[in-house]
Amino acid sequence: MSSRGNTRQRIQDIALELFVEQGYEKTSLREIAEKLDVTKAALYYHFKTKEDILISLFRDLTVPIDEVIAWGQTQPRSLETKKEVLNRYSEALSGAAPLFRFMQENQGTVRELSVGEDFKARMLLLLDLVKAPDASLTDQVRCFTALFTMHAGAFALRDAEGDPEDKRKAVLEVATELMTQAHPDAPPER
Repeated sequence: MSSRGNTRQRIQDIALELFVEQGYEKTSLREIAEKLDVTKAALYYHFKTKEDILISLFRDLTVPIDEVIAWGQTQPRSLETKKEVLNRYSEALSGAAPLFRFMQENQGTVRELSVGEDFKARMLLLLDLVKAPDASLTDQVRCFTALFTMHAGAFALRDAEGDPEDKRKAVLEVATELMTQAHPDAPPER
């Protein structure tokens, strides 16, 4: 990886850390530059604004989510496909816990910025992939909750002992159970 790519990643990591610690609004580009031990001009070379940093973080997350959606839209609408959508989504989110923590703690900011609407649109596409077209309200809630479990599970288990992959699998298991409950008429798996 190029040093420019490494610098960009370091900026994203430090900015996200500061956004989570002290809030997006209270974090300045100057503080990000100081924590990185670079000049504001060096930071400005990569990102002109805090919003540019935030957009880049979401863009890096949404690329694998878009791949899950594109894959799911080409598959049969079977329970097996829906389980695989959840599995692929879980893998796409595996490194995104800090970003979801930021979203949780800065909901107003996320709502005001374009990234919030973009993320919401993706969640609705994912929901459409995992719920039955004629799902009852209760089953729609189960499917929505299955997706939200993927986000919330990272927080819930953040301080729990254990391997991150085991935690991811535990969250995925609960999400899959919820989504499967919403499909009582699905044929049994062979």
